[in-house]
Amino acid sequence: MVKSIVFTVTTDISHDQRMLRIATTLASAGYAVTLVGRLLPQSSRLPESPFRHHRIRCVFLKGPLFYLEFNLRLVIWFLAHRFDLYGVVDADTALAGILTVGWRKKPLIYDAHELFPEMPEVVTRPLVRKIWTLLERAAFAKATLAYTVSASLVAYFQKKYQREVHLIRNMPVRQQAFALPQTPPYFIYQGALNVGRGLENTIKAMQEVPARLIICGDGPLRTSLQELTRQLGVQGKVLFEGKVAPAALARMTASAWAGIMLLEHQGLSYYYSLANKFFDYVQAGIPQVCVPFPEYQALNARHEVALLASAEVGEVRDALLTLLQNEETYHRLQQNCLLARQEWCWETEGQKLTELYARLI
Repeated sequence: MVKSIVFTVTTDISHDQRMLRIATTLASAGYAVTLVGRLLPQSSRLPESPFRHHRIRCVFLKGPLFYLEFNLRLVIWFLAHRFDLYGVVDADTALAGILTVGWRKKPLIYDAHELFPEMPEVVTRPLVRKIWTLLERAAFAKATLAYTVSASLVAYFQKKYQREVHLIRNMPVRQQAFALPQTPPYFIYQGALNVGRGLENTIKAMQEVPARLIICGDGPLRTSLQELTRQLGVQGKVLFEGKVAPAALARMTASAWAGIMLLEHQGLSYYYSLANKFFDYVQAGIPQVCVPFPEYQALNARHEVALLASAEVGEVRDALLTLLQNEETYHRLQQNCLLARQEWCWETEGQKLTELYARLI
């Protein structure tokens, strides 16, 4: 049996709920798991867990120099640490993994959370896009096992790279509790404050919505979004909470009136996405306003848990007002969430994950 696995991410692992679930599940299945991520000045302490972890502190915090520095530091760390399986998550840690398995002669696992060459920050930059494409292609070519987060991405990767790619979706652990929405009501957004998340238009829509919007997360757009709230005079009803610990975030989400899951079509990475926040809202038992991209349309056709709307101001405003004012619609979506969360949970996806790794023994 393969005994030791390392997973590498460039995220702050304190808030990377997918990787915390994956590491915990495989550790509980008998593997010796190590999760490697980055250490930021504001990183919080990781709670007790059944796996080991290591954090890399970098001089550079973003851009090409950060990715290069992180991968070089990771390779150096691998010189002193051996594993049976090397799991790289996304193209931004692929270089270190590919180089290491080359001399270690060990299997590489590739977990594609994102379609990096098609991300909004990349699609308009030809050279950067080419680099990510080369790294992604090399990772898929080298990987013994590959999986991703949505059926649309499975189809895309299998067609492009002519290889088998499995599906492990971003689902949270099943919840049974049910909380009543807080009064006065608030909508919640959880996730990174990045380009293409529909945040600017959501804030604009809040001008005509008699509720609050709580934004949980951080990212490069935070300063400009806060300035936008001041310009619009909605700083009293749009609150920026920054990064919130997973347990606290779950409580805040359960007490919200509804969630926000909006993206703009600025590349195939978003268009083919299946974000974990979609399932987080379902597990919390709250409806959501969701973008009508393929994965979300298909899921909503199975269990109607969301009002589908584009990230245009008018559509967002109308959807938020409907959830606030149409009691019949809100109750229907809420009850569907309670039904869907029995099916859309990590208990089912985690079982698939352990079965995939069992094939490598």
